[in-house]
Formats: sequence, C-alpha cells, structure tokens
Amino acid sequence: MKIAISCQGNDLNGDIDPRFGRAKGFLVCDTDTDTQEYIDNTQNLNAAQGAGIQSAQNVAATGATAVITGHVGPKAFTALDKGSIEVYLVGGGTVAEALSSFKDGKLEAAADADKPGHW
Repeated sequence: MKIAISCQGNDLNGDIDPRFGRAKGFLVCDTDTDTQEYIDNTQNLNAAQGAGIQSAQNVAATGATAVITGHVGPKAFTALDKGSIEVYLVGGGTVAEALSSFKDGKLEAAADADKPGHW
C-alpha cells in the first residue's frame, strides 16, 4: 500500500505539513516494500487557486491509496475521494510518527473536509 504524507522535509524525520494542497511536498511511503519517495509540490505553494485539486492529481499519479495530512479543503477532499484515496488527518508531529500511527490502526479516515476552502 502506498501512503502519501504531506511533509515539510523530504524524509521520515520531517514534520507533517499542516496543509494538503499547499504542502511543500509529499513523502510517498510504500508499506509493502518499506521504501519512500519524495514528491515535490512547490508548484502549488503559491497557486492562486486549484492547489488542492492539482495536489490530489499529483498524489493519485503516485499510486497512493491513502493520504495523511493536517488539514484538507472540500475540493481536494472531493478529488481524493473520487480517486478512491482515503484521507487521514493528524494534528502534527513527524512523518515517521504519522506513519507509525497509521500502521498501528490509530488513525481514522476522515468523512469530509475539515476546512472550508482557502486558508
């Protein structure tokens, strides 16, 4: 299984990026092979609009079936949902901590966006 985690660094020790659409990048963790690949998302950091949708497309292109992030807006949530990508929200910490919580079954899939839009 591939899990895309919004991050401020480019490895497991980096902090979770609290924003999905405007995250600095995503660390895509493959739980089957225990490997990670960093996906840069800087093209969406300052986008006037559409950052969440474009980020969702970038994540889908990696083959990820789950996303762990701090917050997600309605357009991004809808795009991820249509791509059959589950969203898990965390309050912070490192990528490694979030991944561990996911593997241990401590995270619940979000039922909807937790932000109204741009923030």
